[in-house]
Amino acid sequence: MADGKRRQRDVDGGWGWVIVGCCFMVTVCTRAVTRCISIFFVEFQAEFGADYAATAWIHSLVDCTTMLCAPLGSLVGNRWSCRVSVMLGGLLSSVGLLLSSFSNSLELLYLTMGVLTGLGFALCYTPSIVMVGSYFLQRRALAYGVAMSGSGIGTFVLAPAVQLLIERYSWRGALLLLSAFVSNMCVCGALLRPITAQEQEEQEEEGEKPGLVSLPDAELTLRLREPEDGIKEFRFLLLPDFLCLAVSFLFLASGCSLPFVYLVPYALSAGVPHQQAAFLMSILGVLDIVGNVTFGWLTDRRCLKAYRLACYVLAVAMEGLCCLFVPLLRSFPLLVPFAVLYGYFDGAYVALIPVVTADLVGAPYLSSALGVVYFLHAIPFLLSPPVGGWLVDVTGSYTPTFFLSGAALLTSAVVISAITGIHRCRRHLKASKHNPRPLCLPDQSQRSISSARAT
Repeated sequence: MADGKRRQRDVDGGWGWVIVGCCFMVTVCTRAVTRCISIFFVEFQAEFGADYAATAWIHSLVDCTTMLCAPLGSLVGNRWSCRVSVMLGGLLSSVGLLLSSFSNSLELLYLTMGVLTGLGFALCYTPSIVMVGSYFLQRRALAYGVAMSGSGIGTFVLAPAVQLLIERYSWRGALLLLSAFVSNMCVCGALLRPITAQEQEEQEEEGEKPGLVSLPDAELTLRLREPEDGIKEFRFLLLPDFLCLAVSFLFLASGCSLPFVYLVPYALSAGVPHQQAAFLMSILGVLDIVGNVTFGWLTDRRCLKAYRLACYVLAVAMEGLCCLFVPLLRSFPLLVPFAVLYGYFDGAYVALIPVVTADLVGAPYLSSALGVVYFLHAIPFLLSPPVGGWLVDVTGSYTPTFFLSGAALLTSAVVISAITGIHRCRRHLKASKHNPRPLCLPDQSQRSISSARAT
């Protein structure tokens, strides 16, 4: 009985909050560190004599590899355990940053920081998010909001810290210290206790046949699968709603990373001092936290649960509008409101991605679905920063780059809104066909019609 009560406390609480803390730390070490790579751009350009487009490939490769290999993280988590995946990923990413600190060419940075570190991030990111979904049912959006706020808090703390480390120890020393910091993901991975293993142990103690039949459907995220179930794991790919969401994600990924890559260089070109330019990233991080937690809490309310997708579309559209106004902001006081609004809505949509995906495909498919979702981010993350840098090199202005970002984000919001509206109209039409209005009229109406015809 006591074990049963403890198990109930672990769902939507108990050890579940430890899982949230681990996912929070993994998000700090992956997404926040990736955002702070742009702070190294000026140093890399001075060290290797590279232009914006060539330097931007580093950030692109980290993001692209992280998202491109997201299904690999799901595969390792499903076949072995999320614990193994996160610990292995923490080791690889730490080694990648360590080797980067000794790089003597931009091409070597592409390999060590771009590919190796990105692969480690991929093995950590998706499995840690999936673990949160397996421990939280009723308060899932809030749990994801807290866990994903690590991106914002990490950016707020790391952006000025990285700038200070670069000034004091050079960019090589800063990367060396970041390598030690990222290795903490190995500790986080060790704390990711699989809920299915716990269930099996309790069932064996009670003399029951081990299995997952007794688990509710929503808790089957980390269920054991038979070998022939491999194809069935991706059955959700045939859902029209998921395909619409996938198209929207392609446009989203094409625009969302550009402000994080080019905000600091743009601020420096506008005459903003280095510390204030780095502080803009901190502001982005703080408001990212607020967006994570507040949107997570609000969309868990009963009145908004049915409108989670609408809240997601609103957040993406507002990000796009913010980017269109950046070329008008040429000073630190004017750039602060942009950082506030963009950071808030960025945190909002990031927290809602796993929630909206889970609502769409169901918890049993969440691990595989998130792997596909983040995989869709890979190519846009790879191409958009170099394209943005090429636009800067060709035009000598950051205006086309931010316009590209805004247009992509607004297109993402329009696509998901339009296709969702079409699907709703089709559902209403089908419902009206299955439930047509009765053809038989009341007796009084029949008599009035008959009398009218007789006259």
